[in-house]
Amino acid sequence: MKYGYARVSTVSQDVEAQIQTLESEGCDKVYSEKFTGTKADRPQFVELLSLLKKGDTLVVTKLDRFARSAEDGVNLIKELLSKGIKVHILNMGLVEDTSMGRLILRMLSAIAEFDRDMIVERLAEGKAIAKQNPDFKEGRPKLYNKKQIAHALQLLETHSYKQAEEKTGISKSTLIRAKREIAKEGLNND
Repeated sequence: MKYGYARVSTVSQDVEAQIQTLESEGCDKVYSEKFTGTKADRPQFVELLSLLKKGDTLVVTKLDRFARSAEDGVNLIKELLSKGIKVHILNMGLVEDTSMGRLILRMLSAIAEFDRDMIVERLAEGKAIAKQNPDFKEGRPKLYNKKQIAHALQLLETHSYKQAEEKTGISKSTLIRAKREIAKEGLNND
């Protein structure tokens, strides 16, 4: 059986053009959804993957319609090929267990590796630039400032962790961590 999958990222986008293209390619059934591609748990796509079996073909207009990244696409295609399922990416070609299909898969793998390398390079460059700033601090920014933490810790003198959390929004684990840091600083100052 030939299945089509169409996806757009936002509700305001129109999926109809993809559906028409997939139907003109002879898809027996087309699944479509308006769902961001960054999520792996797209309901229609998950349902479609559960239906595919040996001998079926999955048709998409472009790789980015069913994969979150080139690497994700390569892994998904490999998984489908191992189950005897063909993948037809309309703007690239049919990927099946043939010489041409393996060539397309190798090219996709190379693109995925290049993409990963570029991301790593951009992150390293961005971090190097950020480190030039004297105020640079590595890691996530703190949600609460020292004054807020001190207030919550003061509440703990007369309230439970749960009560302090309800009043300040600061979690018990954050308060415990703050207590440890204060204790550690007290030991270092002695």
